[in-house]
Amino acid sequence: MTSRRTGDVPRDRLRELLDAVLDEDRTDLGRMAAGAFSSPFHFTRQLSRATGESPVAMRRRVELERAAWRLGRGATVTEAALGAGFDSVDGFSRAYSRHFGHLPSAPAPGGSRVSATDHWLPAPNGIHFHPPTSLWLEAHSGGERAGPDATIWLMLHHDLEDTALLLEAAADVSEDRYRAARLPGLRVVLHGEPEPSLAALLAGLVTAREVWVAALVGAEPPVGAADDPTSLAARHDASAEAWVSLLRELDRRDAWDDRFVDALCVPPESFTPAGVVAHVLTFAAVRRGLARQLLREDGQWPSEGLESAAASGDPISWMRNRRG
Repeated sequence: MTSRRTGDVPRDRLRELLDAVLDEDRTDLGRMAAGAFSSPFHFTRQLSRATGESPVAMRRRVELERAAWRLGRGATVTEAALGAGFDSVDGFSRAYSRHFGHLPSAPAPGGSRVSATDHWLPAPNGIHFHPPTSLWLEAHSGGERAGPDATIWLMLHHDLEDTALLLEAAADVSEDRYRAARLPGLRVVLHGEPEPSLAALLAGLVTAREVWVAALVGAEPPVGAADDPTSLAARHDASAEAWVSLLRELDRRDAWDDRFVDALCVPPESFTPAGVVAHVLTFAAVRRGLARQLLREDGQWPSEGLESAAASGDPISWMRNRRG
C-alpha cells in the first residue's frame, strides 16, 4: 500500500485507445491497433466494450463532427472532405447528409452555428470532437447531468484531502522551520490575524473550518487548541467529518440561500451557507498554495514531478490518482 504522499499517474488505457483511433496517421483499423500495441481483434473488442462503438465507426463520426465544425468556420466542402479522410467529395456529401440530415453545402437548420456542441452527432458514449483538435467526453451522456453541484463537491473533497497531505508533510519539518516567520506581515484574510509561518497557515486551514461549522450549528468555536502537525491532523479529521455532514444536510434541505446571523461578529453580520462555503474554499486554496511553497523550500517532494497530487496540489492530479 503506497503512502498518500507518493503516487504515480495511473495508466489511462481508454485515452490510449482513443489516441490510437484519432491519430491523423492511423486511418485504418490495422494502423489504429498497432498504435495501441494490440491486434485488430483485441483493439476492436477493448474499445467497443469501453465505449459501445467500434473504432472505425467512432473515427468516422468524430471526423464528421470535425468537418461540420470546420464548415461552420468557413471551410469549403472540398477542404472538409479531405480533412475528414474521404477520397471524394461525393462520398463525403452522402455520409454527411445521412448523419446531419442536410448537404454540407447547405446551412444547418436554425442558421449559423454558435454553440460548441452544434456539430455533435448522437453517440453511445458521450465522446465528441472538441475544437480545435481535442475530444470532449461527456460524463453522463444521455442521462442525468452532474451540473455545477458536482464541481463544488469535488472542490470540497479536494480541499479536505489536500489539507491532510500538507499536514502529513509538515510532520517532517523541524520545529524551528515550522514556526519561523518566513512570510512576515502576511494576512490571508484582510481583517484576519497575520499568518507568516507554516504553522499559522496550516492552523488557519483547520481553524477556519472549525469556526464556520460552529457558527452554522450554533456551537462555541474552539479556543486555544494545539497547532502542532499531529494535533492539527486530529482536529482536521474531526472538523472535516462535521463539515461534510453539515453541508450534506444543508444540501438536503436546499438551504444554501438561507441566512443566519453571526452574533460573534462586531457588529453582528448575516451570511448565507453558500457564501460561507465560497469563503472557506477561496481562502483555503490561498493557504494551501502558500503552505505548499514553504514545504517545498523545506525539501518536501524533491523527487516528485508535477504529476503527483501531493507535490502539485492540482485537482486534476488528485482526481487521476483517486481513479487509479
